[in-house]
Amino acid sequence: MGQHVSRTDFEWTYTEEPHASRRKMILEKYPQIKKLFGYDPQFKWVASAMVLTQLAMLFVVRDQSWKMVLLLAYCFGGVINHSLMLACHEIAHNLAFGHARPMANRLFGFFCNLPIGLPMSVSFKKYHLEHHRYQGDEVIDTDLPTYIEAKLFCTTVGKFFWVCLQPMFYIFRPLIVNPKPPQKLELVNGVIQLVFNTIVVQYFGWKVMVYLIVGSLLAMGLHPVAGHFISEHYMFAKGFETYSYYGPLNWITFNVGYHNEHHDFPAVPGRLLPEVKRIAPEFYDTIPQHTSWTRVLYDFITDPSIGPYARIKRKARGLDS
Repeated sequence: MGQHVSRTDFEWTYTEEPHASRRKMILEKYPQIKKLFGYDPQFKWVASAMVLTQLAMLFVVRDQSWKMVLLLAYCFGGVINHSLMLACHEIAHNLAFGHARPMANRLFGFFCNLPIGLPMSVSFKKYHLEHHRYQGDEVIDTDLPTYIEAKLFCTTVGKFFWVCLQPMFYIFRPLIVNPKPPQKLELVNGVIQLVFNTIVVQYFGWKVMVYLIVGSLLAMGLHPVAGHFISEHYMFAKGFETYSYYGPLNWITFNVGYHNEHHDFPAVPGRLLPEVKRIAPEFYDTIPQHTSWTRVLYDFITDPSIGPYARIKRKARGLDS
């Protein structure tokens, strides 16, 4: 099974999450960053082009062999669908049309969700905003692995399978750790997705549906673009709970790698996050960062000092400490 991880518990802290205080310090020194707040007028065209590319691929994939379907799903379709998931991340922060037009953001989220195959746009928003507000909270922050995950996947081989199964944990963990009643828009999201999937199967066949859904799942697991799931908050350096990545995959992921910058300023669109770093380099160049998501995956799996336990946690609000 390979080496056993050296950690036997999460890293517990009793301080507030670090981004609110750093945001205050940065804005005191660089108030011009506020000019970056708002929505990105280019975003809707980029995300729409991705959706249309996947729709065009329906005509290509339907006549391919199953082997080619899976290859295309991993190498091409899954990458685009992962980018569309990160487009839904931007939309969750109302960065497509701004905070003044919340319904426009939600409707565009339904559209970006279509090629992904699984309804996630509204549900993601419901949990993701709490991840920002209560980062590390043992109950509210469902980005944190559970004790069961940490105990079961605590060897090199175990971590390999845990990485492969990441999509399952991201789908089901919130429903177990912090269940919430479904919202009306979630049901609408589900109905729209079901209708779209039915049309795809009816007119293009099951190969195309496999291309869309399996591609989405593969690109959330053992895949270079999925490295951001681990790079963002797993403790590669003691005491640091958020990490940025400044490599080329940011070009196709709406700069989600600029993760410290994003948590510090979630009102800044992904396209402008490099400008935050340019304005305030002394706040970001001096803290640990990643240069390769593929290396992050390799190190996570092979390094016994890193594993599902390598996360900073805080006691849930209202619980005895």
